[in-house]
Order: sequence, then C-alpha cells, then structure tokens
Amino acid sequence: MNRRFAMALAAAALFAGCGKPASPPAKTELVFSILSAESQSSAEKDWAPFLADMEKAVGLPVKAFYASNYTSLIEAMRFKQTDLGWFTNQSGLEAVRRAGGEVFARSVNPSGVDGYEAVVLVRKGSGLTLEKILACDRTLAFGMGDAKSTSGTLAPMTFLFAPRNIDPNRCFKTVRSANHEANLFAVAGGLVDAATNNTASMDRLKLLDTQIARKTLDGVDIVWRSPRIPEDPLIVRKDLDPALRSKVEAFIFSYGVGDSPEARRQAAILEKIQTKPFVRADDSHLIPVREMEATGQLITARNRNDPAAIAAAQAALAQVQKDKGGSK
Repeated sequence: MNRRFAMALAAAALFAGCGKPASPPAKTELVFSILSAESQSSAEKDWAPFLADMEKAVGLPVKAFYASNYTSLIEAMRFKQTDLGWFTNQSGLEAVRRAGGEVFARSVNPSGVDGYEAVVLVRKGSGLTLEKILACDRTLAFGMGDAKSTSGTLAPMTFLFAPRNIDPNRCFKTVRSANHEANLFAVAGGLVDAATNNTASMDRLKLLDTQIARKTLDGVDIVWRSPRIPEDPLIVRKDLDPALRSKVEAFIFSYGVGDSPEARRQAAILEKIQTKPFVRADDSHLIPVREMEATGQLITARNRNDPAAIAAAQAALAQVQKDKGGSK
C-alpha cells in the first residue's frame, strides 16, 4: 500500500505540474521589422541610429528584420520572429488580421500634409499618356508593386484599373512586380514603359540629393495620382510583455519631441526615415484601407457579375461604415 500511495502521489504531482502554463522565457532582444519598399542597404543606413537609440531606451539589444517583400514581414510577426515594426497600410492590415498584431502608432508626413499618393510613372519624353496606357493593346511593359503594397498595387487596382474593368495581366505585354525603388529606376532607365510608385518614395529619393537620384527623378513624369492614402502604421504584437511594451511606447512617443539639442538630433534621424515624431494610433487607422479594399472587391465583383462576391463586398463595406462611425 505504501508503494501504491507513493506512486499515486508522484502521478498527482506530475499532472499538477502539467496543468501549470510554462512561463515564457525572458526576452533577450527586441526585433523591429522594416517595411521593404526600398532596398535594404539604404534602409539600414537610415534606420540604424533610430534602432540604436531604442536599444538604449528599452535596455535590450534591438535587432532589425528586413525582407524583400511584405508577405515575409507579415509571416515573421505571425511566427513571433519579430515583435513590432513599420508596415504599409495593407500589409499592416494583414498583420492585424493574421499575425496577432495591432496598430499602436503611425508616422507623420514631414511635409505637413497628411498622407501620400499612389502614382503611375512614365519616362519623360516618351509621349506615353494615361489614355495610351489604358488602351490595353498589350504593347507595353508595366511595373506593379508588391502584392501587399497599398500604393504599389491596392490603390491603382481600386482607383484606376478596377473601375474600368481592366485586368493588368490582360492589358499589358508584361507585368512585373518590384519594390518602389526598383520600379522608379526601371521607368527612368526604359526597362518598363510605366510603373506604379508613390509620392513618399519619390520624396525619399529626393532626400538623398545625389546625382543619380536627381537624374532619376528628372527622368520620369507622373501621369496618374490616387486619392490621398493614410500615413503608415507601426504594428506591435499583442502578446508583447506589457512592461517591455511600456518602455517601447515611452521611447517612440518621446523621440524627437521638443526643442532641446537631443530632440533636434532625434528629429534629424526621423527625417531620414521620412517622418516627424510618431503619434498614437489604433486599429481604426486601418479603416480607410479596409474601405479601399472592399470598394475594389465590389467593383471587381460587379464587373464579373458575381452575386455572391457582390454581397460579400457590400457586407464588408457596411461593416467598414459601422466601424467608421464608432471610431469618431
């Protein structure tokens, strides 16, 4: 009996131990993801001082996570390889939907005009107009952005192509996807006839003020602009340790604020990454891009005469309108 009793106690202790959730291991570093609109080399140079200052503020090493496409950034957050980062609106929406993220801040346009515009670029002197682009005679090479890019794909599809029932793959001789920087150089260099881009990317290149940057910008014309798109969000994982998140937010929302020599130094760093001091935001920041997404889906569904898709898009739009009212 003594032996049986001892075995029972051991089994009870084992099951009791299994019932307690294991404490998550203490974090040894913070991983910040950077949106991949431009080349990694230029992004690393601009972001390094900001991340070094964050490291001092939070008391942990801060590692940058760069990727060649937006999907990689979303999946990295989904699998907890990253803790927070700068996303575009559409990729940020996907991070909220699928990767356990939430909006906690947003960038502020240095120009003082909130938001930016998606554009379509052509080579200067080519004689190519928007009308010729939309003729869809399959003679042109066109550059689209990343599939998860707000300005590179979502905005032109929603506001330019879908309302005209145009499928770019059937409209152009070739369609290639690339980041904004690559598309800009491809148009200026004559590698594609036209491509999507955005005014923020062009402003970023202008900041470099190099001979090649000036030559590239001088070599293109804008033939189409979208309605203004909200500034980019910062997304954080919902399950990030609250104490660590508090340190991150204290850093983010004080960085570059004020008129002290240190604040001015920080503001100059923020200017390199194209923002004024970050401001607080939440998931309601993504309502405009949700509306854009649902509008594009509704237009496409109507063009296909698909009743089920029309109903789904109308329901999505109705939910957006409801959420818009609640966010006021």
